[in-house]
Amino acid sequence: MSFKDLGLAEPIVQAVTEAGYENPTPIQAQAIPLVLEGRDVVGASQTGTGKTAAFALPSLSKISALGTPQILVLEPTRELAHQVAEQFEAYGKHTGCKVALLYGGVGYGEQTDKLKNADIVVATPGRLVDHFFRGTMRFGSVKILILDEVDRMLDMGFLPIVRKIVNLCPWKASDNKPREEREEKYKLKELPDRQTLFFSATMPPAIQGFANFCLDNPAEIEIARREVASTIKHAFYPVSMDQRDDLIVELLKQSETQSVMVFTRTRKEADTVCTLLNEKLDANVTAMHSDIGQKDRMKALAGFKDGTYDILVATDVAARGIDISSVSHVINYRVPENAEDYVHRIGRTGRAESEGDAFTILTADELDYANSVENFIGKKIERKKLEGFNYKYTALLDDKPAKPVRKKRPPAPKRRRR
Repeated sequence: MSFKDLGLAEPIVQAVTEAGYENPTPIQAQAIPLVLEGRDVVGASQTGTGKTAAFALPSLSKISALGTPQILVLEPTRELAHQVAEQFEAYGKHTGCKVALLYGGVGYGEQTDKLKNADIVVATPGRLVDHFFRGTMRFGSVKILILDEVDRMLDMGFLPIVRKIVNLCPWKASDNKPREEREEKYKLKELPDRQTLFFSATMPPAIQGFANFCLDNPAEIEIARREVASTIKHAFYPVSMDQRDDLIVELLKQSETQSVMVFTRTRKEADTVCTLLNEKLDANVTAMHSDIGQKDRMKALAGFKDGTYDILVATDVAARGIDISSVSHVINYRVPENAEDYVHRIGRTGRAESEGDAFTILTADELDYANSVENFIGKKIERKKLEGFNYKYTALLDDKPAKPVRKKRPPAPKRRRR
């Protein structure tokens, strides 16, 4: 099956062909016809499945350049919003449609100017609402609302504000509001029913209830992956707690790496590890997390993509959705607290049918997290020792766990006969 067979508009097919893509991924083959048909879609989706093109290509095929927002995409982070906006621009380059990218941490001037002629708006929730209150963003002509990485929005506390944004958009078809009433409210001659596309890596009850609020009789697509891609070799590396830093340095020294992503739990930890690796390795290392200014974060990401930096140390702000196809190695400085994040993180490598390696440093206090990861993916993860590394003893290094010693109960006191 080719992209042309899916019914996409000719300008979109042309852009996809020029980008070098020949055949759709499974999620694209499933989602594109449904979106073109006008169905609401809910997808359980993880990174690396081709999700962005699955919603961008058919959405672009359904609009023409009018200079008013017709497609609205909400993303939880600035980096994701920037990446998705770039893809909309690439896929829509032959349509004449304009894209406005809205996120916080920068001025309003350029964003306001782009909104004046935008057909597609890609935004983080807070800055989008700011533009609404400033009178520079109106929602009445939105035909397609795309909510991406909704579980991450839940984690970041965005769902209440996203609910407000959904209410600002035109009604969904099931509301059955009289068209005259809707047209009068939005001061438009013709107001279409809203089509909503909803993507989340996981669907806990809070997300499921929110999906019911947003969607009208949606088609469900299951594209979540609990298993690790076959192109990724991954293992736990047990070590004593006070040797974590020494081990990560030796892992990098002994591995033939091209580009490495190191994931930490906290922003402070990311800075500490970045400093450590810059001091101990002959490599260019940079950090990326939410305490770093937006311009510096984008500079770090661009530098990692173009090879200026060999190693990117990041918190989970970079774990989801960031499209970096040439990562040779991923290292988890600690076992992720959420099992799903393990799959997201190591999914940064082994992409586009290339092979990749993922190392996770494991200490005794993280055994529960390690067990959760193994339960989530349904497999035991190999434990490995690094040759030549001077390990201190820890029970984690024992090939076979010691059997628990049962203490003998003292004999019961004899009863005296009366």
